[in-house]
Amino acid sequence: MQNAKYADNLAEYTVKHSKVFKGNGNMESEFYEEEAMKLQYELVKLQKWIISQNRRLLVIVEGMDGAGKSSTIKEFSRFLNPREARTVALPKPNSKEVGQWYFQRYFKQLPNAGEIIFFDRSWYNRAGIEHIFGFCTPQQHQHFYRQVNEVEEMLVDDGILFFKFYLTISRDTQAGRLRDREKDPLKNWKLTPLDYKSHEAYGEYVTLRDKMFDKTGTSYAPWCELDANDKKRAKLNAIRYLLSNIDYEDKDENIFIGVDKKIVTLHNKG
Repeated sequence: MQNAKYADNLAEYTVKHSKVFKGNGNMESEFYEEEAMKLQYELVKLQKWIISQNRRLLVIVEGMDGAGKSSTIKEFSRFLNPREARTVALPKPNSKEVGQWYFQRYFKQLPNAGEIIFFDRSWYNRAGIEHIFGFCTPQQHQHFYRQVNEVEEMLVDDGILFFKFYLTISRDTQAGRLRDREKDPLKNWKLTPLDYKSHEAYGEYVTLRDKMFDKTGTSYAPWCELDANDKKRAKLNAIRYLLSNIDYEDKDENIFIGVDKKIVTLHNKG
């Protein structure tokens, strides 16, 4: 069973504050890289264990637009063998997929033995964005909730190591990141008209997010919610949480003091 062990003596709280945090409160890049590299070595160990033991790891990364879903997945997979670790970011369903069981196209992407799969958005589209913008009917939205917990219980019961992350940011942070994308020619491709509509619907997203946590944050598949207003702190704690909840070979227990209670909230009451 997954759990969040909170710790007050994390490196970011035992090192001199000015070495860790900038004037705006965000984490310094140099400190972040030092801490992240310790975790990267552990992620490589984890992958070796998954391959050698024919285990399957599925990681769902959800969150608000601009929260850093893609960059979080990139941090997880930075040094992993890409032959055995891949990211799935499905486009909108085609005409054939629209007529299928809702979970069917996602199930085609589940990990095989020895694989790690990251979902950049997932079947939880139906819990949020699809419902807000009318891409599904209210009946389909409710039908999703009648099925999803049993679906996830089957995945876990079949031996899949299953983790669900949700990145939360404030409305102001989201607005700032949209502006940054507008100005950066290397990030313009990330912007769509739907991003602006999603920003306008921020309050609805929060309501549906909390509904999702309440209905699908189960003991066997909890939600690890991360405050992602500082992407670096969110990434560190996402990796800490995942690694601390898997007993892989040659694990360096000295690294896993815990996670930051200011960043991580666990939803597991469903």
